[in-house]
Amino acid sequence: MAGRRTSAPSGHGGWDDYAPFYDWENARTFGRRDLAFWRRLVEARGGRVLELGCGTGRVTVPLARDGHVHVVGIDRSAAMLARGRARLTRAHISSADLILGDIRHLPFRKASFDTVLAPYGVLQSLLSERGLSTTLGAVASVLPRGGVLGLELVADLPSWREYRDRVTLRGRRGSRGPWVTLKESVRQDPGRGFTHFDQVFIEGRGRAARRHAFTLSFRTLSVPQMARRLEQAGFDVTATLGDYQGGPWDPRAEVWILLARRR
Repeated sequence: MAGRRTSAPSGHGGWDDYAPFYDWENARTFGRRDLAFWRRLVEARGGRVLELGCGTGRVTVPLARDGHVHVVGIDRSAAMLARGRARLTRAHISSADLILGDIRHLPFRKASFDTVLAPYGVLQSLLSERGLSTTLGAVASVLPRGGVLGLELVADLPSWREYRDRVTLRGRRGSRGPWVTLKESVRQDPGRGFTHFDQVFIEGRGRAARRHAFTLSFRTLSVPQMARRLEQAGFDVTATLGDYQGGPWDPRAEVWILLARRR
């Protein structure tokens, strides 16, 4: 097994092991459906952009390709960043930097970005209240007054039904790559407010198959709960959205986005 499980997850475990499969899985599930939203937000704002938890550059690279002044992504997974840097190289993009670092302690000067993005569930991977509040404080410090934070939550995690060892995806990784099967389990921990996704990627078939197992964990934060934390960190929530076209949010929406402006 390439990953390991712990009884007290920190939130960042598993992502290095996930790196070879991240783009493969997302292309078949989440895909690119949020990119136009983040592009419109950045286009309207202009200036320097920071993406938290940029991973393989799924959002950072398209933003940089659009020709914005400068885009910076930060992530604590070296394996994810290696794939993002390769993507930048293939696209011949020099107007973006992908930095290894901890989003709780951003290594940037005060007011050095105009917009900060935290796409799909990034802030929910911070499993402690202290970690989230520290991160929001760090984000506030790198934004000027009026700077914007845009974030998305995984919608209504507590409602996800538990299941075990379900085959959710099959297919080749790349046009000539190995056959991959994803077996997934979902575990709810309502006492601590966590949802755990136990993933096993089986690469190849038969006796030669290799298994890569790890757990991704997220906090089950709601939009009102996140809005309160943003306000405590010095932000004014300017919009809560329920789709990528800018429609209003309600608890049944499939998309949960908050936009907040630094006071």
